[in-house]
Parts: sequence; C-alpha cells; structure tokens
Amino acid sequence: MLTRKQLELLNFIKARMDVDGVPPSFDEMKDALDLRSKSGIHRLITALEERGFIRRLAHRARALEIIKLPDAMEKPAFIPRVIEGDKPAAPPRGAMVVEAVHAMELPVMGRIAAGVPIEAISEISHHIAVPGSMLSGQGSHYALEVKGDSMIEAGINDGDIVVIREQTTAENGDIVVALVDDTEATLKRFRRKGNMIALEAANPAYETRMLPDHQVKVQGRLVGLIRSY
Repeated sequence: MLTRKQLELLNFIKARMDVDGVPPSFDEMKDALDLRSKSGIHRLITALEERGFIRRLAHRARALEIIKLPDAMEKPAFIPRVIEGDKPAAPPRGAMVVEAVHAMELPVMGRIAAGVPIEAISEISHHIAVPGSMLSGQGSHYALEVKGDSMIEAGINDGDIVVIREQTTAENGDIVVALVDDTEATLKRFRRKGNMIALEAANPAYETRMLPDHQVKVQGRLVGLIRSY
C-alpha cells in the first residue's frame, strides 16, 4: 500500500513519461509535490523502489523505469461516448463556443465525517476527475466522501465529494479536515480562540467542539465540492 505522497509522485512520473518519454527531474518532482527540499523526493523514490513500483537505472541521469502500477492507476478511465443523433449542420445562432476544460484525477482517500468524528483516513478508495479551475493554487490536493449531515447549512451534504488542498494551517472561518488526537478525522469550520480550537458544525443539531490546540492538526482546507444526483 502506498502513502498519498508516494502515489502522487508515481502519478506525476507516469504522466510526464507518457507525454515526454523521459522522467521529470528531481527539482520538477519537488515543485509538483510542494516539498521544500529534494531529500523528501529521494525518500519517496527509495520507498517506491523498495516496493517494486519503479527501478533506478545506474549511471544514467534522470533514469527511472516504472515496473508496475497500483490497481487504482491501472483501471482505464471512463470515456463517455458521444451520441450524434440528428446533429445540426451548423450551431444555432448565438450559441457559445465550447472549450476544452483541463481536469486532473485526484485520489479519493475514503470517507470523512461531517458529524461524529470517524477514524483517520489514509487509504485510497478510488480516483475522481476534478476540473482544474477547482484546484486552489500550487500544492497537493485530494478528495474525500462526506459522511453525515453536520455541515448541511454550509451546502455540504451526506455523500458529497469534497476537494481538499493539503495544508497544515487555517484561517478562522475556513472549513478544514481536522485530525483530533491523531486518530479521528472530521470536516468542520475552524476557529482559534487563544490556545483552544473550536471545530464548528454547520447544523444546529451538533455542538461546537472545543479542544486544546495541541489535540487538533489541520490536514487540509476545503476548496471545492462535487455532488452526484
């Protein structure tokens, strides 16, 4: 099983090799994963090599070979078929031009509680395509499926997919993934009050949780939401 960062790096290497035929440089990997130094990339490369996913080729610069991929990456992406029907010869007057939209596949890391906290999430369940415009700035992103109704007044319903930018800090009022006591993960609005952290629900049926700041770790900030009907 790969960690989130290991999977992101393997995804990035594969994407670059599919396009350019050569793996990215360590500097490019560092920037893509928003790491501060190349030593972190060295550790991730070593871990991927030890798990048999890649192989380093001796005496060659930027020489990496992908040996295998996780099951989640090997599944072919769904490509919708266009049904032509009675397609008009020309677009209607005043029709807007349809432009291609950049999208990126993000790992769905499992379910996040919008209610009573559940166990911390670390395993990838599947991937989902997310519009590039939804991704907030540089850095890593991931997705989570919402379980519960404590954030319904913020427009977040049970079963929604939330897009999270990975970060360890938050401003008052941000909706964040909070890790409580390193064991429970929950989706709540963040507020700092002195040395205490308030995790606020957006549903009057749930009470605000007040916790000492050392018990709460911010794992990411909400930047987008996807809903299926």
